[in-house]
Amino acid sequence: MTTYDDRASLTDLTATAERVRRSVEGVIEGKPEVVRLSLTVLLAEGHLLIEDVPGVGKTMLAKALARSVDCSVRRIQFTPDLLPSDITGVSVFDQQRREFEFKPGAIFAQIVIGDEINRASPKTQSALLESMEERQVTIDGRTYELPDPFMVVATQNPVEMEGTYPLPEAQRDRFMARVSIGYPSAEAELQMLDVHGGASPLDDLQPVAHAHDIVKLIDAVREVHVAESVRRYAVELVAATRQHPDLRLGASPRATLHLLRAAKASAALAGRDYALPDDVQALAAPVLTHRLLPTAQAQLDRRTAEQVVLDILQRTPVPTSGGGTAPAQPRHRPGSPVYGGQPGARRL
Repeated sequence: MTTYDDRASLTDLTATAERVRRSVEGVIEGKPEVVRLSLTVLLAEGHLLIEDVPGVGKTMLAKALARSVDCSVRRIQFTPDLLPSDITGVSVFDQQRREFEFKPGAIFAQIVIGDEINRASPKTQSALLESMEERQVTIDGRTYELPDPFMVVATQNPVEMEGTYPLPEAQRDRFMARVSIGYPSAEAELQMLDVHGGASPLDDLQPVAHAHDIVKLIDAVREVHVAESVRRYAVELVAATRQHPDLRLGASPRATLHLLRAAKASAALAGRDYALPDDVQALAAPVLTHRLLPTAQAQLDRRTAEQVVLDILQRTPVPTSGGGTAPAQPRHRPGSPVYGGQPGARRL
């Protein structure tokens, strides 16, 4: 059981997170918001899906985050011939002892990198379902606990690419957030040529935090206060996706839980021990959009899930410090993490 002395303070959290952030940004040039979102998901006990075209640094981001923390790391290269047992493990009969012995698969690590996850068949993808949700693996009737902390960082190419399988809805729903890295600016790409031209920056990347530190930081995030008005605001945003005419599938109750956890982690990274509606607003797009399925008419009208989330944010009243609501005016671009916020401000 974690005692008060074992829990990390917000000062410890921000200092450790800052070291990890600087370490990752030394590899991923010009994408501070993407790096911050990755840290938010890690501290919120979630899993991250990185989706973009080939060559923009998806696997590099996953590797940089994994190497910045001193913990066990395993990489799974998803291919069409990958089997579920390659991920979870298999029981092998020991001739000498005359009994079956369990050989753990690649999922038994604290940070698991799933490279190009949508190149494997849906049957193989489903091997991650239990581990991502329950942090355990069941093989031949026996349950094996996964290490703590545990995070899956998966990359995937857009479904229009050759040789890809779309992720099932149940698989996408287990990822707390989805992020697209995008192409770098001209200045960042020029700097990348200087840094990456001779050798990979991953070769010199050293851990700046230990797995035990991350566990304590996660405990600190759990203690972040969320007022009832902020919780209700998150529920209203998610409920609106289930009634929107442009969506045939809205967000699940798991999405509400993920949105709340991510908001708490975002608040802690900003040095606050309480969450604001701003935290929920900024994380609504990366947490919700990959779970939503537009209708056929919305697709014909070129209405994306991101546009639907923006519409919901504009229509949903924002709670105020007095307990009421204010007209919906998002103060942050959806998907951009919240920076700033002063400790000691009055809770909602």
